[in-house]
Amino acid sequence: MDKKILLKAEKINKSFPGVKALDNVDFDLYEGEVHVLIGENGAGKSTLMKIIAGAYRPDSGNLYIDGEKISVFNPLAAQEAGVSIIYQEFNLIPDLIVAQNMYLGRFPKRFGILIDHKKLHQDAADVLASLSLDIDTHAYCINLGTGQRQMVEVAKALTMQSKILIMDEPTAALTDREIDHLFETIENLKAKGIGIIYISHRLEEVKVVGDRVTVLRDGKHIGTKEQTNVDISELVTMMVGRQMGDLYTYKKMEKEITREALRVEDLSSGTRIKNASLDVSVGEIVGLAGLVGAGRTDLARAIFGADKYDSGKVFVFGDEVNPKSPSDMVKKGLGLIPEDRKAQGLCLILPTSENIVLANLKNLFNKLFINLKKEKQVAQKYIEDLRIATPSQSRIVQFLSGGTQQKVVLAKWLCTNSKIFIFDEPTRGIDVGAKAEIHDLMRELVKNGAAILMISSELPEILGMSDRIFVMREGSIVAELDRDEATQEIVIAHAMGGV
Repeated sequence: MDKKILLKAEKINKSFPGVKALDNVDFDLYEGEVHVLIGENGAGKSTLMKIIAGAYRPDSGNLYIDGEKISVFNPLAAQEAGVSIIYQEFNLIPDLIVAQNMYLGRFPKRFGILIDHKKLHQDAADVLASLSLDIDTHAYCINLGTGQRQMVEVAKALTMQSKILIMDEPTAALTDREIDHLFETIENLKAKGIGIIYISHRLEEVKVVGDRVTVLRDGKHIGTKEQTNVDISELVTMMVGRQMGDLYTYKKMEKEITREALRVEDLSSGTRIKNASLDVSVGEIVGLAGLVGAGRTDLARAIFGADKYDSGKVFVFGDEVNPKSPSDMVKKGLGLIPEDRKAQGLCLILPTSENIVLANLKNLFNKLFINLKKEKQVAQKYIEDLRIATPSQSRIVQFLSGGTQQKVVLAKWLCTNSKIFIFDEPTRGIDVGAKAEIHDLMRELVKNGAAILMISSELPEILGMSDRIFVMREGSIVAELDRDEATQEIVIAHAMGGV
């Protein structure tokens, strides 16, 4: 028997100043299926989802939910029509308990006035149990792990009688175990007849969780395929409009590596970092691998002066430094592209141009005034050099795609004339096309005499980009591997203590 169509979008168009976000896009969703939506950053995925969720009104086209044409576009109307969306940044109130978050604004009442706390917790527990979730309804959300908060968002959607659930990059911040639990929960939702729109940059997830996959590119619908009839290379070609080989193909630098740029000796900080030592030379990319929680980011922050360390030494181009703050290391020529670019790498409410010059204001301008003409000239140079895709320098950074934001962070440190770069998860949350561009930029940097320490949780990226690899486990450097001897199995074995 044919499945019921829960949602149908026909010829959806949406434009913003200078940008055609959606161009005659068609999309549909059946009950009890996972329809994966993929595409490069800026392809139109978020715009389409915001139209379905009622945040945007399309310029033209029709949207049907359960066979009824939607004419009112606002989040409340979408919610009443059975649509819920779980964003990457969760919409939970940290200082409220699980049950309160699940029924916020819809608490059961006694005598029409008083909150019925007993029923609130019982209802919340019943919904969680229906998803086989063991989460205390009395727990404050601020104390929950990322995976648990994700599940509370799913449970909250069920309390709203949602029949269409949109998941935006649901596994981006989850551990492997949490991802497995999420996939089990998705199967439970499918069994209940709920249709799921699943947005992801992890193409391998298409085969695991998807029933169908739709590709958008430049605001256009490129194609929809059954999961069983598609392979990853075909999806990549559909996304970027060109053939791509192995995304992480190693390219050995031609110049001989001779000069040491960064050396860390026996660095320790409480229980987070334990006698860690590594070195990076001019003209090479050194990978730092390890499991989540191994201390990689802690080490990077200590090197950069963002966190204090208890003992050990840091040398920059042979000179020992004792950083009291990041500004000390910036003066020495270090730049940190952080794991969380939105919270730590950018000022989201400022224009692109101001973000680019932000770390070098003292050197670019006098103490009293910022020369706006010079700011624009400097920003334009990096926009052109890095091919930063922004309609204008005045574009607010929060409205740029993830890959473009990453380029702005890189431009900020290039503007300071940095020679040593620490890239912490440089391609997390960006599409395959943007990944390739970031990788090319990194290779160009080392070709021109820079040194890069790269942290990545993607082993193919570590193996494909690194000249040497250090492996961390429980705060310690447990192995140094030459590129030729490193394999995924060997790196994992060191990271898990199997060697």
